[in-house]
Amino acid sequence: TPKPSSAASDVYKRQHNVLNIVEIKTDEKDITGIGIAAGIDVSPSVGRELIDHFKKGIIGLDPLDNERIWHEMWRPKLVGRRGITTRIISGIDIALWDIKGKVSGLPVYKLLGGFTNKVDTYIAGGYYEKGKGLKELAKEMEDNVKIGARAVKIKVGAVSINEDIERVKICRDVIGKDVKLMVVANNAYRHYQAIEFARKPTLQDAESVRRALQSQSKDAFSPMGGNVRGEFGELTGDMERGLRRSID
Repeated sequence: TPKPSSAASDVYKRQHNVLNIVEIKTDEKDITGIGIAAGIDVSPSVGRELIDHFKKGIIGLDPLDNERIWHEMWRPKLVGRRGITTRIISGIDIALWDIKGKVSGLPVYKLLGGFTNKVDTYIAGGYYEKGKGLKELAKEMEDNVKIGARAVKIKVGAVSINEDIERVKICRDVIGKDVKLMVVANNAYRHYQAIEFARKPTLQDAESVRRALQSQSKDAFSPMGGNVRGEFGELTGDMERGLRRSID
């Protein structure tokens, strides 16, 4: 899906949102699993090679054994945890669940327990664009509310903290108190910047502050403990243990 030509979601500019389709055929000709592996546009040849790598270990297995297949693919020291391999594994796993749903004749949410038949949604936006100021951002938020949005998420992290706070304030003023507001920095901040940002009064009624810290920077998580609330990064392995120590 093309974005506006000058749009940036954070410190990284992306011209397109890419969804790669993973298709798994079964020996039942009417049953094919469809999965989505997001964002393998930078290195499509690597994605294809990884598909070839994984399918060698999958062909001939029972597709209903999706947990077994997942654990066969997920080898943290060699494969998985982050990057393109994780996205390919996710696409295959989604396709296997799709097969399971088609075989059983049930939607996947029922197979997962059927806790609810509806989920909350939000509109992601607030992208940085050339010539897009506070007035244009306000109009975007106003349009979101007009079409029924009950939650919106905007991007931060590509301009100064004070500029972003102004952007957040404008969004809150336009959408009102009854619409949830989330912000995401996509790993733009050092830990001290994340703390400064999160302590701004304007953010106190934000639903969440997501991915504030630079990705995989384990040393950044320890100073966060006890300072701020919210989801400040993607915790894995040593980073999670470091954060737990700082909280304890």
